[in-house]
Amino acid sequence: MDPSSITSLLTPDGSAVLAETCAAFSPGSELRLVEQLRRRYDAALVTAAVTQASLRHRATAKFGADAERMYFTPDGLEQATRTTVGVHRATRIAQALPGATVVDLGCGIGGDLISAARAGLRVTGVERDPATATAARANLAALGLPGEVLVGDAEAQDVSQYEVVFADPARRADGKRVFDHNAYSPPWSFITELLTGTACVKVAPGIPHSAVPDGVEAEWVSDAGEVKEAALWSGKLYAGTARRATLLPSGATVTSAPEAVSAPVGQYIYEPDGAVVRAGLVTAVAEAVDGWLLDPRIAYVSGDALVATPLASAYEVIEELPYKEKALRSWVRAQDIGTLEIKKRGVDFDPAVLRKKLSPKGSASATLIVTRIGRDAVAYSCRRLALALDSNI
Repeated sequence: MDPSSITSLLTPDGSAVLAETCAAFSPGSELRLVEQLRRRYDAALVTAAVTQASLRHRATAKFGADAERMYFTPDGLEQATRTTVGVHRATRIAQALPGATVVDLGCGIGGDLISAARAGLRVTGVERDPATATAARANLAALGLPGEVLVGDAEAQDVSQYEVVFADPARRADGKRVFDHNAYSPPWSFITELLTGTACVKVAPGIPHSAVPDGVEAEWVSDAGEVKEAALWSGKLYAGTARRATLLPSGATVTSAPEAVSAPVGQYIYEPDGAVVRAGLVTAVAEAVDGWLLDPRIAYVSGDALVATPLASAYEVIEELPYKEKALRSWVRAQDIGTLEIKKRGVDFDPAVLRKKLSPKGSASATLIVTRIGRDAVAYSCRRLALALDSNI
């Protein structure tokens, strides 16, 4: 996508075509819409409008109602921060440094710029791809927010004039996701240099704890139970803790991991949120539910009390089962199970393959938790519990 594709939609004619396209759009209607609209409008403009309508439809999951007015590129949408996470980050910056000037290096289509501007921060975005920069600039304007977007390379910017540097290094190469932080662009050496000042850097959730510089906080963030990212906080944004897990939308946060014992399974099993696991703070769940670890190396907690906590999902243990296919198949038939959720930790198998082998066809539902205790794999028949959660930890 080139800048002219988005720019053409910002003209009066382009806006009219886009509005008509969005009103008529539904998934799978692209070819029909193109054919109909090309009878009355320029082909290039129609293509840009239909592409944008499709992207806006997909973007609703990340940006909610804002997506209806925003502009996207395919890569920009895929890599953009969802609003819930962006608002959390912007709020934290604004609470530490109200009204601060913030430069966003690698701003993409401007998701973080939007959240930061709404939090009262003064924002400047830097984006090396011209089309994506055009989208970011258009998004600030469409939502009535102040800020500027520059086309350029992150490494070439003089960041000394800003109070906060935010960076979102590229984590893709040749269209594939990059998991090694040493393969980021800009390079890790540039990122660690930023972190010697007041900065926040968005990184992949798999960032090794050992890669986080001293005096920098690593925060893992989940949204609706799904781990979305990690962020590194330094300088005046550093809150004095090395690791943090934050769970959205509740806003629950945990920063310490007390000691916990290991013991046999109790009446309940708790599965910690992925952000808690990534942060290495699983024992905080044990403390919250007055429980213990099933195994010191595995992220499952057990207890005899049912405690509502936003840090974990709860399951009632019905019975312990042999981890053998024949025994599990007999259990599925005997319990008339048709909907089978399979959870696992520390055991190497594909839950989808096991589910197919067990062939659940009944009317009941159940959860099977398979884990390793010591050297042995064990299985538990469980019932998932829905609890009212308290976000005050």
